[in-house]
Amino acid sequence: MKLVVQVLLALLMLAGVYFLGNLVPRTDFQSTFGLFVVLFGLMFLIFSLSEEKTPWFLIFISGLLIRFSLFLAIPQWSEDYARFLWDGELVRMQENPYSETPKQFLENHPVEASVMLDQLYPLLNSPEYHSVYPPLNQGVFWLAAKASDGLIANGIISLRLLLFLAEIAVFMLFIRLLKAFQLPQKLVILYWLNPLVILEITGNLHFEGLVLLLLLASVLALEMKKIPLAGGFWGLAIGMKLVPLIFLPALISFKKIRESKLVWMSVFLALVFSFGWLLVDSSWVNFFKSLGLYQGKFEFNASVYYLLREVGFWMVGYNTIADLTKVLSVLTLGLVIYFSWKRKPSTLLDLLDLWVLIYLIYLILQPVMHPWYLIPAFGLSLLTGRNTFLIWSFAAIFSYRAYASEPVSESSVFLAVEYLLVVGGIYLDYFLPKKTLNLKS
Repeated sequence: MKLVVQVLLALLMLAGVYFLGNLVPRTDFQSTFGLFVVLFGLMFLIFSLSEEKTPWFLIFISGLLIRFSLFLAIPQWSEDYARFLWDGELVRMQENPYSETPKQFLENHPVEASVMLDQLYPLLNSPEYHSVYPPLNQGVFWLAAKASDGLIANGIISLRLLLFLAEIAVFMLFIRLLKAFQLPQKLVILYWLNPLVILEITGNLHFEGLVLLLLLASVLALEMKKIPLAGGFWGLAIGMKLVPLIFLPALISFKKIRESKLVWMSVFLALVFSFGWLLVDSSWVNFFKSLGLYQGKFEFNASVYYLLREVGFWMVGYNTIADLTKVLSVLTLGLVIYFSWKRKPSTLLDLLDLWVLIYLIYLILQPVMHPWYLIPAFGLSLLTGRNTFLIWSFAAIFSYRAYASEPVSESSVFLAVEYLLVVGGIYLDYFLPKKTLNLKS
């Protein structure tokens, strides 16, 4: 009977994801929020009805079919896909995506510009900025451009297929790691059927799913005591998105990795493979300059940053983003080094728990916190018993209230609700256990 109910719930999820990903515009926040809440509830019902004897092939197929319902959808919540395809098309044309901004390229190379680029340009949200996507990511964009045959729809489907295959690999790694750590395999449901994960990776084509894949592969290699291989996967994760570089202090504090020369050689080779083929001549300057501009100019769905920004307005009368982002970057680095030194992980699970804490510190202090940034941290947290990122994967939907108006306008009320939920998760994960232990003692 439970199995029949689970199948019916999965079918309801499929219908909900299809409507949300294909038919509901992001400006319709009321419908977006309502469907998202229902989808999250359905996921938890399936999770609560699942047992260790539940046929995991059924869960796997359910997640595949739900993702497949988005296969032909145009991304609704983000225009980033246009920049992915733009960069990939430039690489296909043997141009360096870091050499010129899209605006400069069309002005300087009107003859070389392809029909694909002409179609993509109006869709770009930052045509006056150089690309901020690392070279390994650009390699994936290039594959999609090669398969697109000059059609945007084909490019979207190509990107989606690559991410679709990566998600299958993530599922397999989760099953393997949950078994290795003697954790309930039903935990995979919280990722595999999570509406935020499905909509942001398969629907909106964000590559945090590939980052999670590489990080989980690194964890599995460590579990199998193949330490150099773990370093290689970590290096590739940095090549996909720079954020995993923040794990460096944690890895140095982990004795097995710190004392292995082979692991650092494999990291070096992975970084050369990831970055060396595009960051040549002066293009690396443009790449890091754009990263700096991104960090010092944009703001969205922030928490601590917004609070400190208001203090800045009160003290000096203007937005102190340029100075504040630098202060928060230094604070982030300091906290990451401090907790890595203080915790000194001795087991793989200790290291994973430290990674999750580092991700939490980083994201809480960011001036830009798009919901898809959560996905690698959320995936890792399922192996540690922490609940903050699971709660945040729900609470992040409140940030989409900003798109209910044109131009985009954030609501302090909805942001407050989101981060009150996140603070509640932090309290449960990092403060309540200590208090309980003190009471028992």
